[in-house]
Amino acid sequence: MSIVPGLPSPYVKTGRIVYFARMVAKIRLHAAGRLPVEEYVPNLGNGFDGRCCTFLRIDYAELRERTLGAAETDEALLVWAEGRGGRRSDEECEIWNAFMMKRGFRDAPAVEATLARRIRESGLEAKLILTMFDYIDFDEGRDPVSARAWELPA
Repeated sequence: MSIVPGLPSPYVKTGRIVYFARMVAKIRLHAAGRLPVEEYVPNLGNGFDGRCCTFLRIDYAELRERTLGAAETDEALLVWAEGRGGRRSDEECEIWNAFMMKRGFRDAPAVEATLARRIRESGLEAKLILTMFDYIDFDEGRDPVSARAWELPA
């Protein structure tokens, strides 16, 4: 994948959850014409974006509209999302974070196969990649292993 300035790691937390900052950054970057179309646009609102919206019980199109229609911080957008879909408990957030950060590690065979294929296609076999988040970070030029990205602040 391309290195896209302003596109955060999926490990970045907004409030109590991972991935949200990346999803709203992709919305903003796409609207500004700075998100590589072939690499990212087909999955906007799908994949991890879709999972995040499902977890928050919000519609991606509504989040996109809100993100582009107001100059709000990621934190303010998350508060808006929780107002729409209901606030998740601390336990739900803990489960969400653990699930997302470990996706691909000892997972369903199809998920493991997808991760292995992407690692091969990107020429990253020499990297210590155990999860999809690790893969995304290495593929975009970050090193989550050295940074210990999974050790999120409480």
